[in-house]
Amino acid sequence: MNYLNETIDSLHKKLADKELTSKELTEQTLAGIKEKDEDISAFITVNDAATDVAKKVDTEGIKGNLSGIPIAFKDNIVSNGIKTTAASKILYNFMPVYSATVLEKLESAGAINIGKTNMDEFAMGSSTETSFFGNTHNPWNLDYVPGGSSGGSAAAVASGEVVAALGTDTGGSIRQPAAFNGIFGIKPTYGRVSRWGVIAFSSSLDQVGVMSKRVEDSATVLSTMAGHDYHDSTSSEKEVPDYRANLDKDMSGVKIAIPKEFWHEGADPEVIKQVNAAIDVYKKLGATVEEVSLPTLKHAVEVYYVLASSEASSNLQRYDGVRYGFRAKDVKNIKDLFVNSRSEGFGDEVKRRIMLGTFALSAGSYDAYFKKAAQVRTIFIQEMTKVLDKYDLIMGPSTTSAAFKIGAKIDDPLAMYMNDILTIPANLAGLPAASVPAGLANGMPVGLQIMAKPFNEQAIFNAAYALQEENKFYEKIPTALKGED
Repeated sequence: MNYLNETIDSLHKKLADKELTSKELTEQTLAGIKEKDEDISAFITVNDAATDVAKKVDTEGIKGNLSGIPIAFKDNIVSNGIKTTAASKILYNFMPVYSATVLEKLESAGAINIGKTNMDEFAMGSSTETSFFGNTHNPWNLDYVPGGSSGGSAAAVASGEVVAALGTDTGGSIRQPAAFNGIFGIKPTYGRVSRWGVIAFSSSLDQVGVMSKRVEDSATVLSTMAGHDYHDSTSSEKEVPDYRANLDKDMSGVKIAIPKEFWHEGADPEVIKQVNAAIDVYKKLGATVEEVSLPTLKHAVEVYYVLASSEASSNLQRYDGVRYGFRAKDVKNIKDLFVNSRSEGFGDEVKRRIMLGTFALSAGSYDAYFKKAAQVRTIFIQEMTKVLDKYDLIMGPSTTSAAFKIGAKIDDPLAMYMNDILTIPANLAGLPAASVPAGLANGMPVGLQIMAKPFNEQAIFNAAYALQEENKFYEKIPTALKGED
């Protein structure tokens, strides 16, 4: 099965018309993963039981659009009976006894969990290079990173291994890899999707989203998995619309804000050129485009890394070598068990953020760092709200550059953190945001970022769909994929 030429709708039609069974589709998907993943390394674990699940779907009959469709899940989304590692040594053998709400909802709709994708360890990174299980490679150039932390999910979609995959986004971890891989990726409003069963990084920022080559496929998946969950008190009770059914590419009368601060001085001119060309498409389609200012944006990276690291230091306290996961050997007492298990089980980037967060929360630093960052976050939310009171959408580049070479930035944490400068704002404000392909810069994909008012994912889907139908980027085949047509 070549997913590069298929959509959820086209696959559903084949399954419903009995041109193909779910078992056959699943077997073909597993075969494609086995072949392509020799180069891409998008998966940590492939679900060996997927074919049995597909047989059950065939027996019960094809119903909704997702029935019988294989979907990949980022490996921080817990799955009952399937290893879930968060790409960390400390969870290398963790076998959950329940599934995350998003996984349960999709499986209830008949979707097949085909496997768990690679990621930066505990979602901490922007290149999928901090994974304990090794690097994932960008399908456009195997020497380049796929972005992160949801790099495995992005590469799996871009290479045609699956039609859609779930990721998580804490500071851009869906949108940045979506941009680097030339696919669509959406982070919904904070609270739109349950976080229950998602291994936590930063609880006030984390959100589950979807990645696919086509906008309409992500719309289908998000409609199915969104909604209130009594397990998650932060999930919203707002009604979830049928995003796929309501897709509309009419941009006439839409007001678009372009924050001047998004045109970062360090941005690649080729990236800016492609993004400007995409924005010109909206002007041609009848939208009003105006420049605005978000003065506090310059502090976004600092605010994010103080808050996110602080929450991470708290969330990761549970990994102590006692209850589950990696346990250090040859320890003499309980202190050795804690210290050695965490020292050997966590990678360098995770340790760095735990230390930063613990320092920011310490008695002598709380007011100067954590409290101050929270206050600046509030100011930033107010600025974003003020802009969205006057405009329907905010647009700009998803990233300041296209994908970079593996190893180019991994030893420079500050350079790596700056990869998130344009995507962090949506997480700090809890806004829905997406990246849609805008073109190519030096042969590598570039993404246009779109943000909207809280719970107005439909406006993002519509705007992304309009651009998709104009540039038809989904027709482009990643250059590292040999023999694809």
